[in-house]
Amino acid sequence: MTVATKTEIQLVDLRAQYATIRDEVREAIDGVLDGMQLTLGPNVRAFDEEFAAFVGTKHAIGVGSGTDALQLAIRALGISSGDEVITVSHTFFATVEAVLYSGARPILVDVDERTMNMDLAAAAQAITPRTKAIMPVHLYGRTVDMRPYLELAREHGIAVIEDACQSHGASLDVSGKKAGSAGIAGCFSFYCSKNLGAYGEAGSITTNDDKLADDLRSLREHGQSMRYYHPVVGYNARLDEIQAAILRIKLRRLHAWNSRRIAIARHYNAALAGSGVIVPEIPEGERHVFHCYVIRVQNGRRDALRAALAEAGIGTGVHYPVPIHLQEAAAFLGYRRGDMPVTERLASEVLSLPMYAELTDAQVETVAGAVKAFLRR
Repeated sequence: MTVATKTEIQLVDLRAQYATIRDEVREAIDGVLDGMQLTLGPNVRAFDEEFAAFVGTKHAIGVGSGTDALQLAIRALGISSGDEVITVSHTFFATVEAVLYSGARPILVDVDERTMNMDLAAAAQAITPRTKAIMPVHLYGRTVDMRPYLELAREHGIAVIEDACQSHGASLDVSGKKAGSAGIAGCFSFYCSKNLGAYGEAGSITTNDDKLADDLRSLREHGQSMRYYHPVVGYNARLDEIQAAILRIKLRRLHAWNSRRIAIARHYNAALAGSGVIVPEIPEGERHVFHCYVIRVQNGRRDALRAALAEAGIGTGVHYPVPIHLQEAAAFLGYRRGDMPVTERLASEVLSLPMYAELTDAQVETVAGAVKAFLRR
């Protein structure tokens, strides 16, 4: 008896992207290994310049991960024990980890139901004399409108740090100003599944502040001012030379890949219209680059839909099923269920469908068809 094989559509297919750049990547890796300058070499220096130009800042400082980027930015701004940093609960845990590493206290606020990004009014209400920074998260590839946050920060004399780990190439407004260029620092992750992903861990911090850039370069390399001279205690948080070489290849293609993601999102939205799920907005006047394509499934049907899609050979994800304020590791912060109703509702409804630039129109139709078939039952 022949058993029919299911269609396999992964949530993210890294092999499909690699197939388009395999020869160039291998040649670049060979070039690094031939030169054997493996730490802070020519590719790191070149990538820092190229990524700064891409984001539209004076500086980019390559580091070992997105978590490193957040942690070093907070440390370089002098935030420490007794200070507070306002951020959201609907994000990956690293956002809050980075605050805790500094000894500061994360103050978590709810998100806006429409954008799923930080609620401005909630952030404003959370400011106290101990607040040193606000850290909005550009979630799923959609930017936060930074203008009111910058004004709020100016009024209170505090910093704005952008968690741009999911928004490579996203633009804030019609001017084309990109995520990571508005605050004092922008923090990026190049985790392998990101729109701009390394083949391992990598990250970057962008800034227009010359002194902050110098401090960050020192902090990423054990606090050195020059080799073996350590004015401060730093970190081993350097961007790897091989990863930098790979990122340079991918950066040249990022705009095109992001454009394809947007086209896929439009296709999904059209195919799912009237299906009963809430599809993400594609906002006018800004560039949502769809790191994730996230629908909302109400009435307690999200998990059943996810199981049905898995049965059909379609990968999905839930970002994020347990809000940070309800995580066991964050219990000491004192939050309770009900403190952030929008975040908690989203945690039970959000479902990420397959999204990567190499996804075909036929695959989008297959996924959308499976979603609609389940919801018709």
